[in-house]
Amino acid sequence: VQLQASGGGAVQAGGSLRLSCAASGLTFSNYVMVWFRQAPGKEREFVARISWSGSSTRYADSVKGRFTISRDNAKNTVYLQMNSLKPEDTAVYYCAAAIYASNKYDYNYWGQGTQVTVSS
Repeated sequence: VQLQASGGGAVQAGGSLRLSCAASGLTFSNYVMVWFRQAPGKEREFVARISWSGSSTRYADSVKGRFTISRDNAKNTVYLQMNSLKPEDTAVYYCAAAIYASNKYDYNYWGQGTQVTVSS
């Protein structure tokens, strides 16, 4: 199983980036897909989640209204469109594939991370 995250880079505040996470070796449509991020010196935090069908999404309050998560099950890919970026969005962004069972998410697989740097 491999989750390959890409699309990170350096942008100025107010700019946009689109992250992609391409999955292989798993039945992609069986998994909830999640984006996390980790800034230097901070703990990893939840960013956004999308259901297996794409019909349900959830966002951290810090990104709500600015970020949009989507998926294309035909391409085994999940996306994170990030608009109105702020310096505090600077972090390594990770995608993860999860199964929801027993009222909790089990994060079975993780991508390698892609760096996003937002300058003021």
